[in-house]
Amino acid sequence: MKFIDLTQEQKEAIHQILNTYATQLGGKNFLLHLIEDVKKAPEHPLTLKEKHFSFSKGFVTWNKAIYKETLELLLNAILREEREGDIFATLKPKEKKRVENMLKTLSPVLLEVKPKNMKDGEGFKLSIIEREDSSDAHLSLVFKALFFYPIDFTKKALSYAS
Repeated sequence: MKFIDLTQEQKEAIHQILNTYATQLGGKNFLLHLIEDVKKAPEHPLTLKEKHFSFSKGFVTWNKAIYKETLELLLNAILREEREGDIFATLKPKEKKRVENMLKTLSPVLLEVKPKNMKDGEGFKLSIIEREDSSDAHLSLVFKALFFYPIDFTKKALSYAS
C-alpha cells in the first residue's frame, strides 16, 4: 500500500491511529525503531519460537507460535487484500480453505508491544485480524504497518497534516 494513493479521509484516519499507538509506546521514534528493528532481523520476528522480540526501545510478545508457512500465507493474503481489496479474491476452493484455516489459526493471536521503560508509555495490545466472518476478513492496518509495510508508509502517516 502506498500512502500517497489513499484518500484524504483514509490518510487522516491512519494518521490518527498510528499516532495513538506511537504515543502509547513512547512516541513516534519508538514506533519507528520497532519497524526498523523488525526489518533488520535475520528472520521474521513473528516466527521466533520464544514468542518474544526485543527491539532497541522495547519488546513485543505474543501468545501463540506462528510458523513460517502460516506467515507466508499471511503475506500472500496481505498482498491480495492490497491488490484486490479482499483476502479471498480470485482463490480456488482449496486455496480458500487454506487461507480460512490460517485466519482461524491467527485470530486468537494477540501482540503486546511495550517500551523498556514504563515511564515512556503503557504500550498497547494488537490483534492481527480486525474483522473476520465466513466471507470477509480484514487484517489490522497497524499490524501490517509494523511488520510488513515499508517504513516510509509509517513515516508519512505519522507526519501527515491535512
